[in-house]
Amino acid sequence: MQRSVLVRNPESGDQAASVQAAALAEERGYEIRNTSESGDEVALAREAAESGADRVVACGGDGTLNGVVRGVQEASRLDDVTLGVVPAGTGNGFADNVGIRGVEHAFEVLDGGEVRRLDLGVVESLGDGPDTPGNSVLSPEGTTGRPFLNSCVCGLTAEASARTESELKKRVGTLAYVLTTLQHTRDFEGLKLDIRAGPEADPVWSGEALVLLVGNARRFPGRQADMEDGKLDLLVVERAPAIDYLASGAVDRFFRGGDSRLTRLTVPSVLVDATEPRQFSLDGEMVEHDRLSIETRERAISFAVGESYEPHPTFE
Repeated sequence: MQRSVLVRNPESGDQAASVQAAALAEERGYEIRNTSESGDEVALAREAAESGADRVVACGGDGTLNGVVRGVQEASRLDDVTLGVVPAGTGNGFADNVGIRGVEHAFEVLDGGEVRRLDLGVVESLGDGPDTPGNSVLSPEGTTGRPFLNSCVCGLTAEASARTESELKKRVGTLAYVLTTLQHTRDFEGLKLDIRAGPEADPVWSGEALVLLVGNARRFPGRQADMEDGKLDLLVVERAPAIDYLASGAVDRFFRGGDSRLTRLTVPSVLVDATEPRQFSLDGEMVEHDRLSIETRERAISFAVGESYEPHPTFE
C-alpha cells in the first residue's frame, strides 16, 4: 500500500482551503504533518521521505511547496518519491502551472491523475553572503544546491517581495506583490549584473538591470517556461519602463512586445555575478548572495499534474 504524507501549513494564505485539505487527506488515509513555524516544512518532508513515504504532498503556497521539495532532496529521495501540491496559499503559482484548480481537484489528481517527470531549478552559491541563518549556506551537508520550481528572481520584484507584509497578502492576495513593487519602483537603484552561460564563457549579458527573472515553470506574459525541456527561461529588464503600471494591460503589452530593454535567453544554466550581495527569491523564499550558479536538472522530480497541464506549451 502506498504511504502518503501531507505536509500542511495551517497559517497559509487560504486557511479555509487548508482546513478542507486536512479533512480530505484524513479521509484518504494520509499522514498529516502540520508546520508550527517557518522552515518546518523542510524537516517534516525530509523525515517523511527518510522514513519511507512514497508520496509527499505540500499543502500551502509556493513557499511551502519549495520547502517540501527541499526536504525530499535533502533525504536524497527525489528519484523515488512522488510529489504533489494542494493549493492553499496566496498565489499558488506552481499549482496553477501544473493544472491544479483547487483542493478537491488536487486530491482527484493525486488519486488517479497523471504523474510527469518535471525539471527542477537549482542554485548554488559561488561567493559570500551575509552570515545569517538560511543565507550563509545554500547547500546543506549531503545535498547539492537549493531547489526552486517556479523561478529565481533578483532585483526589484525580489526585494519588493521581501518587503511585502503578510497582512497585506492576506487582504489582497497576489495583488500585494504588485502594490509593493509599484511603491518601491522609484527608489530602486538597479543592480549591476554579469551573466555568463558557463565558467569560461563570455558574458551573455552585462549591465544595470531592473530585474532578472530565471524561470523553470514561470509564467511570463505571452509565454510559460517548458518544464520538461531541460532549460531555463531567462529574462532581463534593463531599466524601469516608462509606462503607466496601473493602466489596463500596460505591463502585459510591455512584456509581450519586442522592447529593446528586454533580453530573453533559453539556456540550461547560467552564472550570475551581482558584484555585491543581493536578494534572490526562490519561489518566494529569500536568500542573499553575490554570485550564484543557476541550472536546471532535467526531469528530476515526479509530480502529479492536472489534465490541463501542457508538457510543452506553445507560445503566443
